[in-house]
Amino acid sequence: MSEFDPAPDSAVETPRWQDRTDTFSRVYDVVLGLTSPTTYTNVADLADCSPNAAKKHLDRLAEMGIARADTDSRPARYQRHDGYLEWQEASRIATDLSVDAILDRVEALEQRRTEYEDEFGTTDPATVAVFDAEDHETIHDRMTAVSDWQGVIRDIRLYELARQLSQNDGHLIPA
Repeated sequence: MSEFDPAPDSAVETPRWQDRTDTFSRVYDVVLGLTSPTTYTNVADLADCSPNAAKKHLDRLAEMGIARADTDSRPARYQRHDGYLEWQEASRIATDLSVDAILDRVEALEQRRTEYEDEFGTTDPATVAVFDAEDHETIHDRMTAVSDWQGVIRDIRLYELARQLSQNDGHLIPA
């Protein structure tokens, strides 16, 4: 074979995820993993595609509300849009559960939130000083409790959104 042969070397293994997906899907998968603004060139590296293809698909994902774009920075930076993910999860909950089941779940979550508020003497988990304990086990237990508390607050928000969607035929407000 010529050294200019564009055919890939069969000895070089391509990642499995690339074999099963198109470029858009790979860029989408990468975006879902982004927690901080990332340049489109870095996304291209992670998605194993050209920078131009990554930028095109990232711009499309931003138009769809799946990604957030900071096009004022040079080069442009993108990250996942957490609101989109919450909306998707709330929609799934609204589809899978009845309004009564959602209300029961919210009630149980609110009870757990109240228990944490009583335990720590505050309504904001961010104000809990988890490192003010003398031993590692207590610090670990407090960190775990605060993390769970934050998850409870997030779940209350999701289930409340799901309740609104379920009660209003997929809309946040009555039609």
